[in-house]
Amino acid sequence: MCGIVGFTGRENALPILIKGLYSLEYRGYDSAGVAAFTKDGLRVVKARGRIANLEEKIKEEGGDMYCTCGIGHTRWATHGEPSVANAHPHCSKDKRIVVVHNGIIENYKELKEYLQKKGFVFLSETDTEVVAHLLDYYYKGNPLEAIARALGRIRGSYALGILFKDQPGKIYAVRKDSPLIIGRSENGNFIASDVPAILKYTKNVCYISDMEIAELTKDTITFYDVDQEILEKEFRTVEWDA
Repeated sequence: MCGIVGFTGRENALPILIKGLYSLEYRGYDSAGVAAFTKDGLRVVKARGRIANLEEKIKEEGGDMYCTCGIGHTRWATHGEPSVANAHPHCSKDKRIVVVHNGIIENYKELKEYLQKKGFVFLSETDTEVVAHLLDYYYKGNPLEAIARALGRIRGSYALGILFKDQPGKIYAVRKDSPLIIGRSENGNFIASDVPAILKYTKNVCYISDMEIAELTKDTITFYDVDQEILEKEFRTVEWDA
C-alpha cells in the first residue's frame, strides 16, 4: 500500500510532509518522495528505501527546501522495480504538473501508447506517470477542466494529489476506489490517504467520495463534481488520537 500526504498553509510544509510520511510507514513502502513550491520553483526530491534516505537526499541537494505547499508519497512497487525513477511524485515535462498516486491505472498501457504518439516522453515504468502526462495533454490553464477530462479517460482505482506549476499554493485531490481524506486547521489544509498522517495537526476531516475533486489553498477548501459544479461537503471530528 502507498501513502499520500499534502499540506498548504502558513508554516513550513516540509516537516509536516515528512512526519506525515513517517505516520504512514505501517502501510509498507520501498521509496519515498516530496514535491513542493519553493523559492526556486517547484522542486521534486525522491529516494529509494526509507524516509530517512529521502531526508538525507534533501540535505545533499540543498537542505533549504522551505515551502508552504507540497505533497509527499511513500510507494510500494506495483509497476516497475523499486528505484528513484519509479518513485513518486511523477512529473510531466518541465514539472508543469506533478502527481502522487495510490491505486492502479488499469488502462495505462493504452494511454501510454496514445501519449507517446503525441510526443510525450516517459522516464519511468509506472502507471502513475501516465496521469501526469495525460493531465498535461489536457491542461489549457484550467486545472479542474484538465482533471475532469483526464478522469474520463482513466480506468482503475486511484487517489491523486496534484500540483500545477502555474498554480502555486494550491493542491488538487481526487479519488476513485482508493481512500483519501481532506483535513482543515487554522494554519492550513491537508490531504492524506489515512487519518494518522495529519492527526497531529487536525481532527477536522472530510471524506470525499468517488469522482469528487478538492481544491485546497491555505485558506479555502472547495469541492467539485466531474462537471465542475461546486459540492457542499460535511466535515467531521475524529474522536480518537494517535
